[in-house]
Amino acid sequence: MTTLYDGFDIESFEAGKGLWHARIRRADLSPVAIDGVLFPAMEVGFAWPDRDAAIADAKHHIDRFRLRAGDADE
Repeated sequence: MTTLYDGFDIESFEAGKGLWHARIRRADLSPVAIDGVLFPAMEVGFAWPDRDAAIADAKHHIDRFRLRAGDADE
């Protein structure tokens, strides 16, 4: 299942029984830059109990990316 959030695609998937993870990619497919390092996609979440928890964690990471990018511009 893919969810669109703030310009990012969040793909949630069950990596094992009851072990949910999420993958974040920019919707325009350009890499995500963190501290100058480019990533085509990022895996987040560590054995979340359900899809919603994995997606919520991914959204939290995206919000943190936005905050860090905003702080760097100031």
